[in-house]
Amino acid sequence: MEPLIDAATEARERAYAPYSHFAVGAAVLAGGRIFAGCNVENASYGLTMCAERSAIFAAVAAGEQRIDAIAIVTAADSPTPPCGACRQVLREFGPHATVISATTAGQRTQHTLPQLLPDSFGPDNLT
Repeated sequence: MEPLIDAATEARERAYAPYSHFAVGAAVLAGGRIFAGCNVENASYGLTMCAERSAIFAAVAAGEQRIDAIAIVTAADSPTPPCGACRQVLREFGPHATVISATTAGQRTQHTLPQLLPDSFGPDNLT
């Protein structure tokens, strides 16, 4: 998982967070490849994109539709888990994904998506 955390850490350096000043980097492992993303804020706050979704969408744009793992890196005092919207998007493409939250100081937590989003809604609920 070190290459995934390294990619998320590097992506965090490119975050555009002039309003919250809370830079986030994420990287997903999909199809044996790593796709990174960072948060991109907007003056119209609702148009802000989280790092996790940026990374997931980059993987999908490259043709991957199964996320195996995601790493999220912040400079917070403790590891930051993905927000609810990101959990739901991750559910679409990685219903059993490993979710690693890390800080730039080296703290880490690891969960599965079902632990973070129990009894989730997904594509199977629409059939």
